[in-house]
Formats: sequence, structure tokens, C-alpha cells
Amino acid sequence: MAEFVSLADAIAASVFDGDAVAMEGFTHLIPFAAGHEVIRQERRDLTLIRMTPDVIYDQLIGAGCASRLIFSWGGNPGVGSLHRFRDAVENGWPSPLLLEEHRHAGMANRYVAGASGVPFAVLRGYRGTGLENLPGLDGQPTVKPITCPFTGETLTAVAALRPDVTIIHAQQADRAGNVQLWGIVGVQKEAVLAASRAVVTVEEIVDRLTPQPGAVVLPAWTVDYIACVPGGSHPSYALGYSQRDNDFYVAWDAISRDRERFGQWLKSDVQGPARPAADAGAVLTGAGNAVGASSRSAGDAWGGTA
Repeated sequence: MAEFVSLADAIAASVFDGDAVAMEGFTHLIPFAAGHEVIRQERRDLTLIRMTPDVIYDQLIGAGCASRLIFSWGGNPGVGSLHRFRDAVENGWPSPLLLEEHRHAGMANRYVAGASGVPFAVLRGYRGTGLENLPGLDGQPTVKPITCPFTGETLTAVAALRPDVTIIHAQQADRAGNVQLWGIVGVQKEAVLAASRAVVTVEEIVDRLTPQPGAVVLPAWTVDYIACVPGGSHPSYALGYSQRDNDFYVAWDAISRDRERFGQWLKSDVQGPARPAADAGAVLTGAGNAVGASSRSAGDAWGGTA
């Protein structure tokens, strides 16, 4: 069952050197604050998993946290390349980065297989791409042709993804530990269910969840740790709570191009006293209130600036 803790305690209890770590969230609800805490706790040799590794993984790679990456697209959305990612691949700085690349459909189906407790998923795709039978990070193929036992048709099997830990950001959790997220949702549900451990940061903790259109609800038994971290997805956004910080994504291109400038940003904005307040997180007090959490009701959340 979910336990309410600080962000620092959640990461300390769930992310360890050498882990396979998935941080999901598509366009919004990207768990930046949690990623920054992983950097502060100096985790190393991580296998990072994400369908769209963007700025948060650029930061983790540049900070030396990762040695492997499993992904299906990489870039600074709407801006350009991920320069810390490129530096690691092309120059081995700050350390070499091994890659395993897939299609979006392949990654999504791999999560589904992991969440379903089966060893692989089957789909049409990959044929003719040259990715079939290529060795994955463990030396074994993660994409293989398979013959349908019913029709004889050749399909593609993709190996299940089972992260050691999945980290996501969501809008709300109730006091029983159930989590609700809505808006553009990606593979957060599947990534949580596929993982051995799950950490969720949320905008606020409410007495009870009010159903929202198109929402995903993760029962408390699927989550290990919940940290109340208002603004924990910045510079991405949380629908109903915040807006995307487009200026940061543009600024990141210049920050990340230069190793020295990136190092200065890391010290001042992640490791130093000037780091965003959201990175600190919050815990439930003895009175049952979330320190730093919004006092808005679930219904009021739609009145935000998204």
C-alpha cells in the first residue's frame, strides 16, 4: 500500500545504483522534481527507460546518473537536440551511454506485456526495419519475428519491460493512497503496473478523488510511495494546475550545449540553494494535511491555467 513520504525519502527508498528506472509522462506530468532528486542523491549506473526521453533525461545523463537508455524517440520538443545525450553517445562524457532504440508502438507494447505479467507482446510492425533480432542491452534480442499458431502469419514479438522502479507525476492522490491523473496520458498506468516499485509525486492530496473525464486511477496497492510536490512537473505542466514553461525549453538548448554552463546550472538549480521549491516536496503532517499542497478541491482543479 502507498506510503506518504517526502520526495527525498521516496527516492532513497526506491532508486538504487544499477536500477532500471522508468520516468513516464507525455507532454505534461513529466516528473522533473523526482528526476532532480535522483541527481542530488547521486545514483549511478542506471538504465533509463522512457518512450520520449526529453529534457529530464538529458539532465540525468549529463549528471552522470545513466549508463544505458531504452527509448523510442529523443529530443528537446519543439527546439532541437539533447546535447548532454549526444555528448554521452558521441564522446562518452561524462560517461559512455549504451542505447536500445524502439518504435513507439514497440515500447508501449513492451510496457503492456510487463504490466500483464507475460514475457512478450505481439504486434504488426518492425518488419523490414533492420531492428529484428538485433541484440539488446543484455546481448539478447528484444524484437523477434514470430509465427502466429492460428493463421501462420509472421508477426513481431517484443520482450516485456519490467523496470525496477517507475516514477510518475500526477494531479492528485487521496488520503487512502489512490492516485488520479488526467489530460494527455501516455503509458503511466502500464509503466507503474510493470515495475517492481512505484513512486508518484502529486500536485495535491485530497480527502477523496472526484472523477475527471478520461482520468486514470491507480489504486493504492499499485503504488509504494507518494510525495506531495506541487509544481513537480515543471518545466512541463500539469493540466488544471500549471502551464508549460516554453521559455525554459528554449533556454535549455544553450544551457546544455556547453559542459561548463551545464555544470553551473546543475550546481545552482538542482544541487544548490537556488533549486526550485517544488524539488523539496512535502509530507503529510500529523494533522493529516499536506505541507505545501494546494487547498483547492478536485472540482476546482479545472479552474487552473492549463
